[in-house]
Amino acid sequence: MIPGMGKLDPKQMQRMMKQLGIKSDEIPAKRVIIETENKKIIINNPSITAIDMKGQKSFQIMGEVTEQEGIPEEDIQMVMEQAGKTKKEAEKALTETNGDIAEAILKLKK
Repeated sequence: MIPGMGKLDPKQMQRMMKQLGIKSDEIPAKRVIIETENKKIIINNPSITAIDMKGQKSFQIMGEVTEQEGIPEEDIQMVMEQAGKTKKEAEKALTETNGDIAEAILKLKK
């Protein structure tokens, strides 16, 4: 609640946002995936609101969150190319070497 404003109903809030140049829209989505350097954050059944404030967009996302840790695809590709091995062999070597690319390549070249 905004101090001194009392309780606002949703229509009043929409009017205020419009006066301030703020637009919001619901975005229908099945899943949101955020990829970081070494994991993926997956949000299933998301409720997404896009907020456009004078040309700057921001998103509010709520839903069921899970995280997947894993080896970056670029690392797997590099080990595959350098060692001349399959994706499965490269993933296994990277897992066994805790993601150390050089060690995984040496291990596969033995």
